[in-house]
Amino acid sequence: MNQLPALVGVFAYLSLLTMGGGMAAFPELRVLVVDVHHWLTFPQLIHLYSVGQMAPGPNMMMVASIGEWVAGVPGAVAVLLAFFLPTALLTLGVGRLWIRLETWPWRTSIQRGLAPVSIGLILAGSISLAEGALTGWLTVVIAAAVFAVLLLSRVNPALLVLCGALVSLIAFSPR
Repeated sequence: MNQLPALVGVFAYLSLLTMGGGMAAFPELRVLVVDVHHWLTFPQLIHLYSVGQMAPGPNMMMVASIGEWVAGVPGAVAVLLAFFLPTALLTLGVGRLWIRLETWPWRTSIQRGLAPVSIGLILAGSISLAEGALTGWLTVVIAAAVFAVLLLSRVNPALLVLCGALVSLIAFSPR
């Protein structure tokens, strides 16, 4: 229970970094959860993040798993509220202001400037995740194959997740 204030502080802060999606916050999530507070190891964080990617609904619901791991059900609830409430309220306020500023000349410039910021945050998150997930030549080959298929076709990503799971089961199963 004594971890609840730290959990709320960390995840309220992380919620403000999710511009462009949850992957944008992943590098800082890694630093705070693994390096600073030692709530999880990096492989455990990657595992929870991967499960969150496969689960239905918003992929960042996986933060509840971190809260539950650290402080049980109260931790899960606290983390969910801390992670989603600040950005929900901020989005509500900014959305209303944005409508009122429809004719403001700086509006288009701001929108055009935020797009590259979002891309940079997502790319940083992807690189951070790759550092822990690409642990050998086979994982690099799987990642490259999935990336190529996604670039060259319109295959449903869920099918690629299943294929990746099957390849991993075969390749990494205990002999």
